[in-house]
Amino acid sequence: MMSNHTLKYQLRSLEKLPIKIWEDATDASKHVARSIALAIRQKQQEGEHIVLGLATGSSPIDVYKELVRIHKEEGLSFKNVITFNLDEYYPIVPASEQSYVWFMHEYLFKHIDIDPNNIHIPDGTIEMDQVETYCREYEKKIDQAGGIDIQLLGIGRTGHIGFNEPGSWRRSETRLVRLDDITRRDALKDFLQPESVPYRAITMGIGTIMKARKVYLLGWGHHKADILQQAAEGPVSPNIPATFLQEHPNVSVLIDVAASTALTRVKTPWRVGICQWTDDLVVQAVIWLSQTVKKPILRLTDSDYNENHLSDLIIEYASSYDLNIKVHNRLQNTITGWPGGKAGTDDSRRPERAQPAKKRVIIFSPHPDDDVISMGGTFLRLVEQGHDVHVAYQTSGNIAVHDHDAARFVEFIQELGEHTDLLKEDQKSSLEKSLKFLSKKQISTKDTNEVRLIKGLIRRGEARAGARFCGLGEKNIHFLDLPFYETGSTRKSPLGQKDIAIIKDLMTEIKPHQVFAAGDLADPHGTHRVCLNAIFSAFQELQSQKWMKDCWLWLYRGAWHEWPAHEIEMAVPLSPVELHKKRKAIFMHQSQKDSPPFPGDDEREFWQRAEDRNRDTARIYRSLGLSEYEAIEAFRRWKF
Repeated sequence: MMSNHTLKYQLRSLEKLPIKIWEDATDASKHVARSIALAIRQKQQEGEHIVLGLATGSSPIDVYKELVRIHKEEGLSFKNVITFNLDEYYPIVPASEQSYVWFMHEYLFKHIDIDPNNIHIPDGTIEMDQVETYCREYEKKIDQAGGIDIQLLGIGRTGHIGFNEPGSWRRSETRLVRLDDITRRDALKDFLQPESVPYRAITMGIGTIMKARKVYLLGWGHHKADILQQAAEGPVSPNIPATFLQEHPNVSVLIDVAASTALTRVKTPWRVGICQWTDDLVVQAVIWLSQTVKKPILRLTDSDYNENHLSDLIIEYASSYDLNIKVHNRLQNTITGWPGGKAGTDDSRRPERAQPAKKRVIIFSPHPDDDVISMGGTFLRLVEQGHDVHVAYQTSGNIAVHDHDAARFVEFIQELGEHTDLLKEDQKSSLEKSLKFLSKKQISTKDTNEVRLIKGLIRRGEARAGARFCGLGEKNIHFLDLPFYETGSTRKSPLGQKDIAIIKDLMTEIKPHQVFAAGDLADPHGTHRVCLNAIFSAFQELQSQKWMKDCWLWLYRGAWHEWPAHEIEMAVPLSPVELHKKRKAIFMHQSQKDSPPFPGDDEREFWQRAEDRNRDTARIYRSLGLSEYEAIEAFRRWKF
């Protein structure tokens, strides 16, 4: 379903690309897949072939999934389809799970009836002295096939399309390029270790892409929001290669709501037209104004509104005084030291209900440390205030443990066995085998089942220690080990009914009044998003249960982002002492300290990111004229 962000305002758009915002990335992907399927069938009726330019990464996965479904269930044939992939890492062997050859066969080619001779993917194994000739031949093959009819694109955080990094020129063709450092850091989630991420890639050029007759650019998640805004609203520039698409005669850009948040028509729509003012949009506008003129909300004047495109609000509310009080009070009412509700009080203006006084609570943690990193202070507060708190670790997190940490634990068990005679001969043999495997393991080698078990138990022990520090007993600590995660690699299986059933079973057993979950709306195939989708599905399938009428879902953010102030519905303040206790809970996760296997693009440790983020939220509240706190954890309620 297309988002009402496209319909809500009568706006003068600043966008130089035709963008449609969709509520759900999956629906948008299905739309693109159906358009491609229609084009394939039309060419079949005319007795002609069709040439598709294909992309990799997380953005097109659901497009391929829908094309496979249409092939299997509706009989769509791909025998008249010729494909050319945008790019490939260099050097890389096709059998590697990180190669785009592996990716395309895994997600599309092995599921359809395409002629293997019609598949073209840049070769990551050719000799360096042959690359230039190879790239010219790749261009020639595209031309000989008649040119690309439909080109799929994603967009990187550098603004790259294909692997055309900043500095790429408009008429560039297929060539060997050096990858930007940001691109390599983003690829780390697939390669596990920085040194294994290639420095180069072979890519179609900007000129090659621009010759396609139709282009679809896909962008999902808030981590793509800023670069999409620059690509759509900024000038054409080689510094942001995606801006060249502004000159393409037939391009469609499909993004989800999370990826739209930096667009002017979404972020500050009052600057480009007449708005239909809702309460939420009013709050968003007043917070923006306060931050723009650097004044607390209660000090904003009529002149501030009039001089910053918000005179409509003054007309609607008669004066800035009344409007300021309305917004200030709404924000003030988000602050509570009682995240489970305060018994015996009027809860009409509080974020949580007063009753029942003692609530049953489930905190879902996608990885074994998200609970304490993202809401450790609230976790502690809920337990201290007497609620029946349960924590559920959705995945084992077993790929996020360094090999040297696993080896250290194996050696500990071996030495313990030597001193106590607790180990049988077959167990000693198994441990020795695991230790030998770890000592000789290559970067691209998958862990054995035994090593994955060891790494999972390391994460499990750390999670248990963190939960105990927060005051939980063993019966309130749940390890779900959702099956979708257990592939032994960074590429996970799709969410399945078994995953959802595990969530449902736990909820049915506990019948919670409150559920807390990671509300990360970035990569639709990232672990956080898949875990959230499992919870959403469980809620939907359980909605007929009587106890579900009293079950509220609160979303927290991960270690990298926080809810913007206008979206916060519950703000839990933390004192310096509570922030320090939260830090201690995070420290229980020793395998993730100093240099975790998946640090993202932020060099700070997880506890530092969490504290800085919580302090920043408190600073924002303080700048708006609200009470001063050391730190704040923020939540948003999901209403089905």
